[in-house]
Amino acid sequence: MSTHINADSGAIAEKVLLPGDPLRAKFIAENFLTDSVCYNTVRSALGYTGLYHGQRVSVQATGMGMPSMAIYAHELIVDYQVQQLIRVGTAGGLAPQLQLRDIVLAQGASTDSSMPQNIFGSSINFAPLADFELLHKAFDVARAQDQSVTVGNVLGQDRFYDDAADFSKLINYGILAAEMETPALYLAAAQYQRQALAILTISNHIITGAETSAQAREQEFGAMVQLALKTLCD
Repeated sequence: MSTHINADSGAIAEKVLLPGDPLRAKFIAENFLTDSVCYNTVRSALGYTGLYHGQRVSVQATGMGMPSMAIYAHELIVDYQVQQLIRVGTAGGLAPQLQLRDIVLAQGASTDSSMPQNIFGSSINFAPLADFELLHKAFDVARAQDQSVTVGNVLGQDRFYDDAADFSKLINYGILAAEMETPALYLAAAQYQRQALAILTISNHIITGAETSAQAREQEFGAMVQLALKTLCD
């Protein structure tokens, strides 16, 4: 057991999907895994382990924001020896070519959070990056099944309601989308030399105002989940 996960030793697989929403974790376990067992209910951050094509996979909800992601990523890695972690989350589109339900592979994760500075000090601007092997595999899997994905830099924000963000400048510098968890995941993976990737579905577009429903964010982003599972298990 760890502070926020009440799983026994060995109950969590070495490969883990990380949705933010606990209900999305439940939906993934019930609809994409077989023989799934719930191993965590602490703070209702539901966690499950099951099988995908005969391979053990876990799915653990992480909540919203970088501090929450940092807690779960740390405990999964340090206390449960997880080796590969893929965030399956939502993001707000910024790039004009992105549409609702498009998929983004986060190659890098810029941030307005002080988390990297708290680690490295003011003299280093650390760049949180995806694991190249997972990124390359996800891209190849998507291409093999004629699935369109966009690869690039995303913004991990500390604030969801942020009137101060200069989205025009971010778009000019190639930021594809904004979300709230990926930099913390990439930082934890870098610290402990584990593999991490964020696969994100565009749930709303910050510039155009287009938006999906809460139910869609919970249940209708199966293409992202399938891509993540095939990346981990095929």
